[in-house]
Amino acid sequence: MKVLDAVELEVGGVPLRVRVSGPADGAPVLLIHGIARSLEDWTEAHDLLAGTHRVISTDLPGFGYSRKGRERPGLAAFARAMAGLLDAAGVSEPVHVMGNSLGGGVAMTLATDHPGRVASLTLVNSVGFGSDANISPLPMAYGALAALPGLRDYFGPKARAAGAETIRDLFFDRSLATPAQFKHAGLLAKQRDFRATFLGTAATLGAPVVGIRAGWRRALLAKVATSGIPVLVVWGDDDRILPPHHLEAAAAALPRARTHMFVDAGHMPQVEKAEEFAALAGAFVDEVEEAAALEKLDRA
Repeated sequence: MKVLDAVELEVGGVPLRVRVSGPADGAPVLLIHGIARSLEDWTEAHDLLAGTHRVISTDLPGFGYSRKGRERPGLAAFARAMAGLLDAAGVSEPVHVMGNSLGGGVAMTLATDHPGRVASLTLVNSVGFGSDANISPLPMAYGALAALPGLRDYFGPKARAAGAETIRDLFFDRSLATPAQFKHAGLLAKQRDFRATFLGTAATLGAPVVGIRAGWRRALLAKVATSGIPVLVVWGDDDRILPPHHLEAAAAALPRARTHMFVDAGHMPQVEKAEEFAALAGAFVDEVEEAAALEKLDRA
């Protein structure tokens, strides 16, 4: 499952794993994955979009197979890393950023903290639109206990079972939770910086009891709403992680945004509905590019 054509680019003295495809003169698209995940979550959409766009997908610092950055993990630090990645990749023009789950929060933060770097936002089952989130602490808790002397035989199977159920919850079609998916997730969880990055990121967003905190969400959404950046928000109608009613909240918070609900899709419609997603998101990017070109002609 691990893509073979990924390379490393140094960002702030730390190598980040990236994958770049598509025509050099295509509109640039940046794909950002969710918490505890990796650029592989974008493989299908990456390949489809790369037919006509210059597509960059990456592991966030400390997730996937990339080492953590020098900053404490969180939306602002991840957004700075993404800006640095664009510099390292030689991308100076505004990019069309697509973010899934945590990646949506990073995308919005990149747009608001680094004005001029983002041409449009496509937010895919994105964090930021509600307090409720179903992220089980059991896989990590059991994994930590399994690492203790004498407890591996008892807690190891529990950790694997809890991890497998977490992967199944990502999809409407649970057959997509394949052994390859389980193995990949297990390898990610064993990376040196994974635990610290996961816990550090979660601490900045909210807490298991009180949910995702409202303060940072309201502030970020207010900035996005007044930024003038074109936004497309999409969701899966069977998302078990960030519930689908968050799409209604997104429409209320970002009244100028376009919205779309994928039928029979879970937390990652870019995987389950890859062709439909790529057609929708690609057309949105092309429309934004056309509007920008016409505006440029009008100013000339």
